[in-house]
Amino acid sequence: MNYLRYRYRGKVMTGVEESGAVRALRMGPCDECVETDPPVGLDQVEILCPSEPTKILAVGLNYGSHLDHHAPGTSAPASPEIFFKPPSALLPHGGVIRIPPDAHDVHYEGELVIVIGGMARQVSPGEAENYILGYSCGIDVSARIWQKNDLQWWRAKGCDTFAPAGPVVAANFDWRNGGIETRVNGGVVQSGRFSEFLFDPPMIVSYASRYLTLMPGDLIYTGTPGGTGALHPGDRVEVEIPGIGTLCSSVAAGA
Repeated sequence: MNYLRYRYRGKVMTGVEESGAVRALRMGPCDECVETDPPVGLDQVEILCPSEPTKILAVGLNYGSHLDHHAPGTSAPASPEIFFKPPSALLPHGGVIRIPPDAHDVHYEGELVIVIGGMARQVSPGEAENYILGYSCGIDVSARIWQKNDLQWWRAKGCDTFAPAGPVVAANFDWRNGGIETRVNGGVVQSGRFSEFLFDPPMIVSYASRYLTLMPGDLIYTGTPGGTGALHPGDRVEVEIPGIGTLCSSVAAGA
């Protein structure tokens, strides 16, 4: 089942997406989600970010191929290397990534995104999947010059629009057999299989929950495969994960 947050006739709603349409959900008398209202075509709604997170976490160097590209010969990390992206960086499907005027060498990183479904604190890897609502597509936009030279990554990873996510949350997604492809202007620039993860989603959720209470709607970007490359105004970026969908963003110079 694919969940979708959207705005329709001025109202923010959550619904179930299927075959190019969405049907609204409401809470039933037993706290169960119940479909209601006739379906509405996706072309009639404004797609929003998949959730309203209290925080966004992201994992660096989670594929051997990215590790080799980033720092050839470097040993794999002993535990997930986690950093923060602020919720203000979120950008919905179809939005515009805006590159600040003084940002240089801004890169795409296509990623699988975990969407937390229940409050998680100190959960084991075996329990972790019980706290995952589903998965979405994401782009960890990164300004390399700031990532390299700043003490913290607050602007390298956290500028407004630097966290595209969407378009849906796939509740029953089989990440173990899944893969990802990133395209810029129609050309494939990244591809990988989630079987290549150094730390898989349950391990990441478990590790993060040792130190942070994960809340419903929180997002975790799980890392990017292979090499990355620069984005420029006028580019179009697409991250496709079969079984979830395709997240699309355009790129423009910031004001």
